[in-house]
Amino acid sequence: MKREALFIGGTGTISMAITRSLAKNEGWHLTLLNRGNRKMEIPDGVDVINVDINDEAVAAKVLEGKNFDTVCDFIGFVPSQLERDYRLFKGKVKQFMYISSASAYGKPVADYRITEGTALANPYWEYSRNKIACEDFLMKKFREEGFPVTIIRPSHTYDERSIPMGVHGSKGSFQVIKRMMEGKPVIVHGDGTSLWTMTFNEDFAKGFIGLMGNPHTIGEAFQITNDESLTWNQIFKTIADALNVEYKPYYVSSHFLAKVGRKYDLEGGLIGDKANSVVFDNTKLKKAVPGFAPSIRFEEGVRRCLDYILSHPECQVEDPEFDEWCDNIIEALNKAADSFE
Repeated sequence: MKREALFIGGTGTISMAITRSLAKNEGWHLTLLNRGNRKMEIPDGVDVINVDINDEAVAAKVLEGKNFDTVCDFIGFVPSQLERDYRLFKGKVKQFMYISSASAYGKPVADYRITEGTALANPYWEYSRNKIACEDFLMKKFREEGFPVTIIRPSHTYDERSIPMGVHGSKGSFQVIKRMMEGKPVIVHGDGTSLWTMTFNEDFAKGFIGLMGNPHTIGEAFQITNDESLTWNQIFKTIADALNVEYKPYYVSSHFLAKVGRKYDLEGGLIGDKANSVVFDNTKLKKAVPGFAPSIRFEEGVRRCLDYILSHPECQVEDPEFDEWCDNIIEALNKAADSFE
């Protein structure tokens, strides 16, 4: 008999690979609760409830009488959304999984190896502080009432539609790729030597599905990341090599970028996260999910991304405002350097 899973969302960057994999899994039947924005991409065998969960009264009526082995909220960002989930699923689920974020870990870390026991604190990024508050609420309900929560902390997870970057505009990362193809320098925060971890969503799905319905996960937090750590210079050089172009970095202080890039939330994204070296220790995950082994290196993931992006015009979203912003920063810093000659 199949176990029942419900995903709130289920068609995003992180969750779509899980949805696709579960559609082929004989042990699970999956239902998505979402607004149907990517309905054409949902695989056969997956049921869909088209409802906006933010309309709690409607969602409660739709879910009336339904019980699930596992429910996961992929789109919960603030505590009020998790309070709503608690009201909707209390007594109706054996495991409630919540997608938090590895950006919640306090940085710089005392030990370069990040584990689930690394302290949570991020004074630079409201997004991360909200994730911490969501975790706090759910764990309080677990401790006081036995609400069966499992916390998941992904790091920089990506899919074939977008290559992850350290600094990009509000329209995504394609403009950085375009600058590379045009032979223009790309802005790299710091000196490009800090370490970062990228995880392809198919690898994330392997760890996530292994935690579903797992009795050893209740009341626990797990990070799911690749084991590969790369410097930002290696990351950009890998992208440039895949494009068969020269890597032309222009190094800029992360603190300077945070000041001049407020509209891109770079203080949170850089000072609170990507400007710091991170190396994840996935020992706890591997004990809970024996055999978990990420298999998609960044080199392979980048080539898969570029093949998809460059063959799908809808992914090639240009951002002239960001392009001009990059050029202005480079010009201003070059002039400043020249003034000292």
